[in-house]
Amino acid sequence: MKTSRVCIQQETSLPLHAGPAAAEAEDLVLQLAAEEHLPPDAVKPRIGEIRAELDATGTYWQNSDELRLGARIAWRNNPQCIGKFYWKGLETRDCRDVGASPGDEGVVFEALVDHLRSAWNGGKVRLLLSVFTPSRPDRPGPRVWNGQLIRYAGYRQHDGTVLGDPETVDLTEAVVRLGWRGQGTEYDVLPLVIQWPGREPRLFDLPQDAVPEVRISHPDYAWFEQLGLRWHAFPTISNQVLELGGLRYPLAPFSAWYTCTEIGARNLSDTNRYDKLPQVAQRMGLDTTRDRTLWRDRALLELTSAVLHSYDQAGVTIIDHHFATKQFVRHEEREHKSGRGCPADWSAIVPATSGSTTPVWQRRYEPTRTLPNFTPHPVPWPSGGGEG
Repeated sequence: MKTSRVCIQQETSLPLHAGPAAAEAEDLVLQLAAEEHLPPDAVKPRIGEIRAELDATGTYWQNSDELRLGARIAWRNNPQCIGKFYWKGLETRDCRDVGASPGDEGVVFEALVDHLRSAWNGGKVRLLLSVFTPSRPDRPGPRVWNGQLIRYAGYRQHDGTVLGDPETVDLTEAVVRLGWRGQGTEYDVLPLVIQWPGREPRLFDLPQDAVPEVRISHPDYAWFEQLGLRWHAFPTISNQVLELGGLRYPLAPFSAWYTCTEIGARNLSDTNRYDKLPQVAQRMGLDTTRDRTLWRDRALLELTSAVLHSYDQAGVTIIDHHFATKQFVRHEEREHKSGRGCPADWSAIVPATSGSTTPVWQRRYEPTRTLPNFTPHPVPWPSGGGEG
């Protein structure tokens, strides 16, 4: 494949329209050809078409294969995800013509709801990306403020504590300033905030059927369900810009399935998140007065076990961290056989629970950034903070 790529580059040495977008567009076409998604004799004509569009309009329209295959490569290139073994299975919904003008926020919202319903798939969660209109030289594209399409609110209390998710406190306060009022529970689903640059943001409440949740119980402890823990069924990352072939797609939500440690060992356990380990340990009868009793470790394991059990009982796709890391190593080996590297952030790949028992522990990775890829949006609300 490397040889064919060199030959193709020699055949298409004429430059495109000047600028980074042109260079990245050419590189995407060459990469698709090098990976045998595009016949070599189609490369030069396609580059000529892109050159003409760029000269005429300052931008160009990617065809369906460039969008679909390029999005898969962008996921493959992203160093933050442990699930890249399945990159070839990513489905892409082409929503570039959906609500493509400022003022069409309601149309965009309906498409986002459709995305959630489609990704849910009755519990058999799909790997799904929806790509909305790209930014143009004369008009930036839309975005959502939310880090994920489904997240719980975090309410700052007078005593400094937080009811709900501390990670979303800034976003919660921002949407409250915009007029939203939640129920004041630990698991209030935040509205979506959709905005075109230069226009006021608009709020939309998600319908209940687009927010499937799993209530957490334990296979051995009957009291566990009394803790009232829950989590939404799957993640949908929505604060990433898809950078593809010189174009920027500011709204490209991506759904996948959870690894059990993401919920049990992070979202519900971290002291800066729901911090539920003290409650679990207390109900387990553990001595929480000393770290030496390892009460956190034992509670963490049982909470993660409860998450895995609950998703299995509910028939919702989830994987455990041992399976996930073994699949990642297989992905790495497969990439090397294909003559490619495997960009990865070690701190993101090693699971939060029992990291040293997984095959990625003793490996070392470089979080190299290559294009196409996904890039985080800057935080949009005035007060700063974060919501991932």
